[in-house]
Amino acid sequence: MAQVVDTSDFYPGLKIRWQEGIWEVIEFQHHKMGRGGATVRTKMRNVDTGSTIENSFRSGEKFERIIYEDKPAQFSYMSGDDYIFMDLSTYDEMPISREVLGDVADYLVDNLEVQIEFFEGKIMGIEMPKSVELRVTDTPPGFKGDTVSSSGKPATLETGIVITVPLFINVDDTIIVDTRTGEYLERGRKQEERRG
Repeated sequence: MAQVVDTSDFYPGLKIRWQEGIWEVIEFQHHKMGRGGATVRTKMRNVDTGSTIENSFRSGEKFERIIYEDKPAQFSYMSGDDYIFMDLSTYDEMPISREVLGDVADYLVDNLEVQIEFFEGKIMGIEMPKSVELRVTDTPPGFKGDTVSSSGKPATLETGIVITVPLFINVDDTIIVDTRTGEYLERGRKQEERRG
């Protein structure tokens, strides 16, 4: 029995069937128009091809929600362009390409546990924890009294991704990052243990 969702149910990561394909909602925004009703502008990624498009739907338009079968797995290592995961129930290795993973590959660290999503026997992607702990490998020093750039400074993390962090964060600090938005959340727990 197919589960039906409409535009009011959209959230980043939702997978729907649309135009003969499976699409993942990346971003969405509701727009109210004069008398014409409302629309929802979306940015979506085709799960098979990796291509992204922007499209508007009428508010309330209905879609079939794609429900995946999840398998617990652990990220093991990189092999060429593939990310190798170990199935935690069978211990089999499963290679997944960067195209299938999308931007979540920027948050993968050794031994991270994820859910691999299958649909009709095919790997469609992975479901990440909502946040991960990553080490800062490069960031400029913060200066006391530097209020001009109080919004933060860039930091390169161990996976190569660059995000904005508060001025008090230094190289080798560990921080918690939101995997859905790429935003700094707080100082890492490993950090607190070292200080304590």
